Amino acid sequence: MADVTAVETQVPRVLLAEDDRFLRKAAEVALERRGFKVLATADGEEALRVARDQSPNLILLDMFMPKMQGLEVLRALKQDAATAAIPVIIMSNVGEASDRRAATEAGALGYFIKSSLDLESLANLVKQALSAPPSGEGQ
Repeated sequence: MADVTAVETQVPRVLLAEDDRFLRKAAEVALERRGFKVLATADGEEALRVARDQSPNLILLDMFMPKMQGLEVLRALKQDAATAAIPVIIMSNVGEASDRRAATEAGALGYFIKSSLDLESLANLVKQALSAPPSGEGQ
């Protein structure tokens, strides 16, 4: 039988970097209800700092944020040995092929349009990403 306390202490931590206060709070609540520990940030610099300090299991990263854009944060994360292996999913309201390509080339696991992804789907996406073996391939 598994050690229950060990399982309880291994709650997956998700860094949610989103500057829209309403969306950030709604996503935070939805993810916490599904059993994730959410580390919420509102700008790119804060997201990078929290990622380095807290080593989350997954990062949900808004493409356009104050202080530092999502793509800049993604590149910085992938260039840092301490954060390079953390899977990053880009969330954006822009679905341009060039943005998707840039995110994938920079190391994003996936790129999703926020307006077409409801909170239940977001929680399922996070669960899927955390249960998948690392492959380095985008979705």
